[in-house]
Amino acid sequence: MSSNKRPFWLAYGISIYHCLMSWLMPKIKNDRKAIISYYKSKSGGRVADLDNPKLFSEKLQWYKLNHRDPLMQTVANKYTVREYIESIGYGRLLNDIYGLYTDVNDIDFDKLPAQFVLKGTHGSGFNIIVKDKSKFNTRQARMIMKSWLHQHIAWSGREWVYKDMPRHIIAEKYLEDETGELRDYKFYCFNGKPAFMQLEVGRGTSHNTRNFYDMDWNLMPFGKELPHDPNLEVPRPEMFDEMKRIATDLCKPFQYVRVDLYQVGGKVYFGELTFFPAGGAPDFVPAQYDEVVGKMWRLEP
Repeated sequence: MSSNKRPFWLAYGISIYHCLMSWLMPKIKNDRKAIISYYKSKSGGRVADLDNPKLFSEKLQWYKLNHRDPLMQTVANKYTVREYIESIGYGRLLNDIYGLYTDVNDIDFDKLPAQFVLKGTHGSGFNIIVKDKSKFNTRQARMIMKSWLHQHIAWSGREWVYKDMPRHIIAEKYLEDETGELRDYKFYCFNGKPAFMQLEVGRGTSHNTRNFYDMDWNLMPFGKELPHDPNLEVPRPEMFDEMKRIATDLCKPFQYVRVDLYQVGGKVYFGELTFFPAGGAPDFVPAQYDEVVGKMWRLEP
């Protein structure tokens, strides 16, 4: 089994941790207090300024508390977002799906192809990537997916878009680009316009790198959680201009959203829309870029 190349014990351990947090965090009833507590745990004890936020990470916490557009909840779901993408004329970007399940025991692995991807529709990071079904451990996979279906990830960082979201497992077509992996082009969009893009290379390997590029494909001098690598030369994607146009259209209803796209075989695919990357943790490297990026976002009440 492949789960972003994580060993089974780690993937299952992470799932158990999130289940535990789902049980503990509701003990803090007040959202503001819970977000302050969450932010302190992620920032080494710093208190987020929620009244006059300047850092990108602080503005994400403000966003959780003060902006509750119902459309955000619709498009945060990995399945219901498909109908929205169709409705705005971008159905061609959607990947093929093989099935939608509320019970992992309903998944007939014999009917799935040799390669596929399993995702939890109601959260972030719920992915099992299967490159070779003959080596796939279905028992372990069912255990992990059962834990997904018991998780309430809205509680740990008060990511309200996931609150009361229907929980399903979706099976999708496996995608791979010319690099032998699936590079994710993540567009950070502020006030209806993409500002820069995150590219992750070598995910799950020892050479994992996370670089950022402006809209002219110039390398930017920071990373996020991981340091950037100025020596890594990545050619401008063939479909970069089209991806910029798509990201501009998809981000228009939101004052901030991250639009994730793929490029495979001369075609652009839709990945997801994310409103609170890493739960809004302050994880830019170097740390001062948390404020630099924060200045790109004009908060709208």
